[in-house]
Amino acid sequence: MFDPARRRWVALTPEEWVRQCTLLRLHAAGYPLEVMQVEAAIAVNGMSRRCDIVVHSDGRPWMIVECKKNEIPLTQKVCDQACRYNTVLQVPYLLLTNGRQEVIIEIDYSVGRLIQLKELPPFVKKT
Repeated sequence: MFDPARRRWVALTPEEWVRQCTLLRLHAAGYPLEVMQVEAAIAVNGMSRRCDIVVHSDGRPWMIVECKKNEIPLTQKVCDQACRYNTVLQVPYLLLTNGRQEVIIEIDYSVGRLIQLKELPPFVKKT
């Protein structure tokens, strides 16, 4: 399958299918492909990890997207994984998806609280 964000062909695994569908969904919702980084490398507690998708706004991470294949339920463990990545990136939004379900979370750093949203936040590029 051709990945429009990475601009290359990739193997179509079950998780990659979810990732590609999510990329297209975000793009259709107004998120430019140019601001989406797929398999973004980060270091968490000295260990190399990869975020499925990181959406950037004004050159800074803005949303972490964690994709799982359809059979994997969106459990607390999946949320914890995205939150661990966020200890490094400090984004305001998390999106967890398995292609059938999605959980959208806004992080309120002022009170240290996660707020589940009903829909994607609009992508706004600050100038």
